[in-house]
Amino acid sequence: MKKSLVLAMAMALGVTASAYAANPFSDVPAGHWAYDSISKLAAAGIIEGYGDDTFRGDRLMTRYEMAQIVAKALAKGANVDKLAAEFADELDALGVRVAALEKKSDNVKITGQIRYHYASVRHSGTVGDNSHQHQLRTRIWLTGKVNDNWNYRAKLENRSNLADNVGNENTAMQEAHLQGRLGGVNVTAGRYNYEDPTGGNIWSNRVDGIQASYGSKIKLTAQYNKLATVRWQRLYNGLEAGTIGGTSWKLDENGNEIEPKDGYAKSWGVSLSGELGKNVKLYAGFDKFFDHTNDVTDDNGIFDVGLNARFKDITLDAIYLHGNSKDANNKNGFIAGLTYKGASFNKVGSWDISAKYYNQGDGTFVSHETDGTIPDYTFGFKGMKYGAHYVPAKGMMLGVVYYDWKSKETSAKDRTLWTELQLRF
Repeated sequence: MKKSLVLAMAMALGVTASAYAANPFSDVPAGHWAYDSISKLAAAGIIEGYGDDTFRGDRLMTRYEMAQIVAKALAKGANVDKLAAEFADELDALGVRVAALEKKSDNVKITGQIRYHYASVRHSGTVGDNSHQHQLRTRIWLTGKVNDNWNYRAKLENRSNLADNVGNENTAMQEAHLQGRLGGVNVTAGRYNYEDPTGGNIWSNRVDGIQASYGSKIKLTAQYNKLATVRWQRLYNGLEAGTIGGTSWKLDENGNEIEPKDGYAKSWGVSLSGELGKNVKLYAGFDKFFDHTNDVTDDNGIFDVGLNARFKDITLDAIYLHGNSKDANNKNGFIAGLTYKGASFNKVGSWDISAKYYNQGDGTFVSHETDGTIPDYTFGFKGMKYGAHYVPAKGMMLGVVYYDWKSKETSAKDRTLWTELQLRF
């Protein structure tokens, strides 16, 4: 941005000075079109130029330099709402409060995501026919500013089944919670989507509860929750019932999930994570899940420890898990993954490819994050996940993922091909 453009904006600041001092800049002659404005702003103390008495009006200036000009104008009582809106981040970094702008700005921010996916699953050695799925999912997030420390956040979701001629669909307010700070502690309270430190390999679903975290490079997190619902298994709409890690679930005639009456109902957990430099992160956690009826299944505590390391274009992650449920057939688990490059919605042409190996006993997960079907929850599963993503335009991402999993103890196998197009705005 050239100073001549900045000056044109500065002329609209409405700054007044009781008297005009002589122009202090040797490179702005009296006949220059901006001479009067520059003199006026210099006299008011808004612009200072450089140490050699030059203004250098044709050079590019940084947004931080512009922010300093706007900040000084604000201190003089100038009406600069539009400029303050443009440079809000930089002004905030400088500690400048823009009270007038805050009063006029919209207090609610709306963002969204639209995802279409097609999935095909092949079963072998297990009950259930091969199946296909077409689905359109729309999510709208509403974020409202309560005050300087607290925000309210909600998520409205619609799922439309495109695989039949009936047009089955459902809409629900899936999240509604407060996010803020109490002293140095970050707090989330209400209904929110909790993902465990492993990235959802233990529990990835909605909860009603409270979560608190403290720290940055070394972060301690604690949470206590009621499990709001169990993640519905998208590709098993034809089945009436099943189990997920010891938790019962059921679908109605439209393939929509019914909140379980059996299985785990509450949980608490703690985790500790730390950064070893910029590229390596270590973490460890423990989550305890409590029985719903005290006679359906025993409580289950799941311990996990893992690391995530990034070296240039390669990201590595590894996780070890152990569950202490006495009813579990397999209590140990291990996950290892590798990703090359990284697709970003804001970077056109970005892409990634990945591969991940899973070997999880039934005692190491309750509601898994996967989009692929798991062949046998009774004994756990093992196998590979392969994926690739590409960003053809800003805010758009194409993805294809293939899951090849089998039961740890039986002949059951599931192979899922998942394709999707996501739009974010």
